[in-house]
Amino acid sequence: MVSNRCKMAVKEDLKKLGLHFIVVDLGEVEIMENISIEQREALKASLLSSGLELMDDKRAMLIEKIKNVIIEMVHHTDEMIKMNFSDFLSEKLNHDYTYLANLFSEVQGTTIEQFIICHKIERIKELIIYDELNITEIAWKMNYSSVAHLSNQFKKVTGLSPSHFKKLKDQRRVPLEEIGNSNC
Repeated sequence: MVSNRCKMAVKEDLKKLGLHFIVVDLGEVEIMENISIEQREALKASLLSSGLELMDDKRAMLIEKIKNVIIEMVHHTDEMIKMNFSDFLSEKLNHDYTYLANLFSEVQGTTIEQFIICHKIERIKELIIYDELNITEIAWKMNYSSVAHLSNQFKKVTGLSPSHFKKLKDQRRVPLEEIGNSNC
């Protein structure tokens, strides 16, 4: 689950099946009762019809948690992270960063760093389109060391400078769920 809409869909599926939940959060659900094999299969089918999947594999769940931490950090948090992101991720997920990075690369076929960059670029596109902040404010908000660093990375990923992107009204953004599944 990577959005509030996904969380709402999961809650609806659980309610339809008569299951009571304690927590429905990005990437995880805690159900009050023990569920039968039949209920589990019905939940799995219901989630699939919503475009979601039930994950049992601990590695796949950890990958989802990594993605959710990144998405939360880039798209839904306005506060600046004061520590190195690798330390932040390790602390948040209770795993050594090298383990997380190797697992992510092995399963996703891309690095955590590249996944973060893709999400940051999509967020920057959004901020440029909203036109509420100038490029200097966006660079600061997105934790870039300088406008030049943001501009270079933006151009490397999109092929456009931020100012050129701003001029292109028909440039399409990528849905959050699709970022990182292939190249940016």
